Amino acid sequence: MKKMKEVLLSLLKLSAIVFAATILGKIFTGLGFPETNIVVMYLLAVLLVARFTLGYQYGILSAVVSLLCYNYFFTEPYHTLAVNDPGYLITFSIMLTTSILTSALTTKEKFLTKDANERGKESQILYRLSSKLSDAADMEAVLKIAAESISRLIQVNVGCIYIGRHSEPIYIQQSGEEQIHRVASDVEKIRKEYTNLRTEYLEEEEAYGYPVNGREHLLAVVRIDKTVKKEQLLDKKKLLHSILDNVSMAMERIEVTVERVRDRENMERERERANLLRAISHDLRTPLSGIMGTSEMLMDMTDKEDRRQELLQGIYQDADWLKSLVENILSLTRLQDGKIVIHKEMEAIEEVIGCAVSHVERSFPDRAIQVDTPEDFRLVPMDAKLIEQVITNLLDNAVKHTKPQEAITVSAGYTEDYVVVSVRDEGEGIAKADVSNLFKIFYTSKTRSADVKRGIGLGLTICETVVKAHGGTITGRNRTDRKGAEFLFTLPLAEGEKESV
Repeated sequence: MKKMKEVLLSLLKLSAIVFAATILGKIFTGLGFPETNIVVMYLLAVLLVARFTLGYQYGILSAVVSLLCYNYFFTEPYHTLAVNDPGYLITFSIMLTTSILTSALTTKEKFLTKDANERGKESQILYRLSSKLSDAADMEAVLKIAAESISRLIQVNVGCIYIGRHSEPIYIQQSGEEQIHRVASDVEKIRKEYTNLRTEYLEEEEAYGYPVNGREHLLAVVRIDKTVKKEQLLDKKKLLHSILDNVSMAMERIEVTVERVRDRENMERERERANLLRAISHDLRTPLSGIMGTSEMLMDMTDKEDRRQELLQGIYQDADWLKSLVENILSLTRLQDGKIVIHKEMEAIEEVIGCAVSHVERSFPDRAIQVDTPEDFRLVPMDAKLIEQVITNLLDNAVKHTKPQEAITVSAGYTEDYVVVSVRDEGEGIAKADVSNLFKIFYTSKTRSADVKRGIGLGLTICETVVKAHGGTITGRNRTDRKGAEFLFTLPLAEGEKESV
């Protein structure tokens, strides 16, 4: 109906303009003006029709009608379409061609001007939107701006729901000039529907849903009330997508800001925890050394057959266990702060293994550790003190998970590029749930036997950090030949640069 009205209005304008040109032509004839003035008058009529009507067809039609009117009213014989002078045929051809070209150029210029004005308005809208979004401090403010802008653009109710990763879902609905906070329901369903959406929008029961996508995930969904016509959405398609792109960038900016704040808070908490651990460890190390020294003196002063000897031995072993935990905590804090520097020297892996075994056997005199080293002697670039701590931690871990009669073996061997050190036991093995978490900080197994002395999950983490800093690898697995676990680490035989952990 609207299109029909536009057609009728354009035809009415065309008729009125050509009629006026004809009346003026009659006046010019009565005043004795030459025919060229009448031709120019009809050309002006064609220009006016092209200017005030829609589409090329009305300009072309006006050119044909103007030519017929000129022939009918102003060429002999009058009031007929016949022509006495054949020269008029050339005049008519030139007049028609000129009229059509003039009409086409005028219409094209009008359309170009209209497009330029539309782009100018769109640029102004996007500029204002970008300015508002740049000042938005949180996700709710972005949603309010987006809902208001799209609602004003399309003149219908618009809802915006944030379903990103860094805050709770937020739903803002723009109804006229009023903004309403709604409860976001079925968030997971919405996320699933829109994440893999293959079309431009999703046609829901009461709205058209447009996804707002970030670089890596879905950020939000814009719902436009179905009272809007699809033709109107098509007309505003480019501008609507530009608005959604600006909203997407604003949401990602806020998400990045939130993530940075959280990372900063986490780093601060880690720093405070490390400082606390370091302070406690330093304070505990001195009294633990005193307890170990005193208990050792008392054991030397007590007869071996005395029942108190066993109690003193237990005190010494528990104090030594606590001291090893303290040393691991201090090592961990130094590793995290980057204060441990690896100074590689050419060392014999046999000697490093021997020192670690001796240390563990002093702490656990009832445990025998088997050592299997290769016959050929080779020097390996390493920080002997740190590698000794790695082997000591692995042996301590094996002792905790084996009974006194179960064997523990340390072996070493060479490949073309690496030395491989293995610590094997015949204990309870590694539970499937623990395999992927062996080297995670503060991770302790949930499936240990009741009589196993529980640690705090630092020993294997330190082992992995030190071995990787040497350029090697470390793994843990269950043995295939018998019951028990096996930890292997490698160190490159080629000497590298001095590194820091």
